[in-house]
Amino acid sequence: MTSQLNYWRPYEPAAEAPWNLRRVVHLHRRAGFAATWAELQRDLAGDPQEAVMRLVEGHARIDAQPADFESTARLVTDTATASFLDRRLKAAWVYRMLYGPDPLGERLVLVWHNHFATSNRKVKNLALMQGQNELFRQLGRGSFADLLAAVVRQGAMLEWLDADKNIAGHPNENLARESMELFTLGVGNYKEPDVQEAARAFTGWKLVSEQFRFDPKTHDDKPKTILGTTNNFDGDGLLKLLAAQPATAHRLAWRTCNMLMGETKIEPSGLDELATGLHEHELRMSWAIETVLRSQRFFAAENLGNRVAGPPEYVVGAVRALECFTQNPSTLLLSDWMARMGQDLFYPPNVGGWNEGRAWLNSGAILSRANFAAALVAGQLTLERSKPALQELVKRHTGQSELKPAVEWFGELLFGGLPAEVLAGVEQTVLKSHDSKLPPLETAILILLTRPEAQLG
Repeated sequence: MTSQLNYWRPYEPAAEAPWNLRRVVHLHRRAGFAATWAELQRDLAGDPQEAVMRLVEGHARIDAQPADFESTARLVTDTATASFLDRRLKAAWVYRMLYGPDPLGERLVLVWHNHFATSNRKVKNLALMQGQNELFRQLGRGSFADLLAAVVRQGAMLEWLDADKNIAGHPNENLARESMELFTLGVGNYKEPDVQEAARAFTGWKLVSEQFRFDPKTHDDKPKTILGTTNNFDGDGLLKLLAAQPATAHRLAWRTCNMLMGETKIEPSGLDELATGLHEHELRMSWAIETVLRSQRFFAAENLGNRVAGPPEYVVGAVRALECFTQNPSTLLLSDWMARMGQDLFYPPNVGGWNEGRAWLNSGAILSRANFAAALVAGQLTLERSKPALQELVKRHTGQSELKPAVEWFGELLFGGLPAEVLAGVEQTVLKSHDSKLPPLETAILILLTRPEAQLG
């Protein structure tokens, strides 16, 4: 029997929390990579729960949907992997973020890339890194137990955490420790003897010709006591034990809220309720994500604009909202800009992944974001140096061409609206920048993309 949701009860539009453009923009910035004006207007005119489900089910986008997207994405990825050039593999992933029909799915791939942080700096094998990336895409919405079992057995993780060095009589604890500390239970929910015994369970796991192999000759087949349970555990049995622990469901509830709830304070009862539901739903991440996105808590005023957007969200969000995809931006350049902002895809800094939230906004990263915005409006993100057609964009959607209504509209597009005094300040700054090399509208966009609101999802 499924528990009743109280903390995460469904959102119902009300006077204090209306279904307005601000909340539609919030939904797409928090659960995807922003949205175009057509996508925002579609959702604003409809039911909020339907808007949520379009994201959850992976068909939220209207604009820039290539008919041959999947075949092109596979070709770009396969070509990048065969080239042995990591920049091209990063660009192939950015292509999916920018043009794919499933922005929430790609956001989840980013989440799992950080959760199971694996770096090509040590793996040094693009095929293995791409294989892991595809596992995140295929299994990221399903049962976490299935995802965990697949990722830990896959070649990138086995290479990253030294599985080949873990043999009977001389266990290596790397895979066991990170499986407990980072992937499932979290610090404080296991003891050192548990790690030692878990390492024995993983003995015999090998990487042979880039494929998982079990070597019974190097496996410790004696009984082991892990988390109070004694059994003749092997690696698969250990992962099932870890996935079944309440602490794992609780960690996944935290991970879901970290993605969707920003710096909103989540009461312990809220995490407990979400963790209980995850356990009852076999750790299906789609259930947890849908539950949070449908909730009053997600659309509450205090949860709006309070989560720092990571580099991919900032970069892809700006390109998509401003419909710069019509100029065919270079995904190589976009991935390079993400790296300058602190997130070098396929190269997390350590086993703990990237520090998120306010850590994204160090002085160097803020400067990189401003430089990216300048490059965008100057047309430096395309190989042809083609400037975004901002004037045409405004006129097509509003029929207006003057600076003031254009600034107001861009405020709605990017943020769901800005206070009148902020808009007036932007307009005045543009008018004073008469000696700027940029036209007025491009100057306005540059100002808007460097404002604090632009850094927040």
